[in-house]
Amino acid sequence: MPAYDFRCKVCSTSFTLTYKSIHDYDIAEKHCPHCNSLELARVIKRINVQAPTRDYGRMTSEEMLSVFEAGDSRQVGQMFDQVAGTSPELGMQFHETTKRLLGGESMESVERSLQDQDASKNAASAAPSAPPPSLPSVAE
Repeated sequence: MPAYDFRCKVCSTSFTLTYKSIHDYDIAEKHCPHCNSLELARVIKRINVQAPTRDYGRMTSEEMLSVFEAGDSRQVGQMFDQVAGTSPELGMQFHETTKRLLGGESMESVERSLQDQDASKNAASAAPSAPPPSLPSVAE
């Protein structure tokens, strides 16, 4: 239901009038509940402005690159989320990275942790294995 704030120009009383519809507001005779005056001033207390949303799916590669270069991790996370969504082919690491970026974690921090994960995986796979067992020598 629409609510409208007013201040009476005669007695300075502030009040709110609520209507079932905008049409009801338009046809109603508005008067001060304190002094019954019709001399009212409309007061705007707060307004809601919806932030514009970007359609990352329609961006060119140059526009996407500019999002990366801007360095806003949340925008990068939104782009990842919007373009790739929940596609399982991208793997759990991609989706975890997207969540971290959407949460506001810095791109540098996320990149460092990804590099650390890759380094530890490479170290584990390059670790020397135990030498093969040697065969007993045969005396001649």
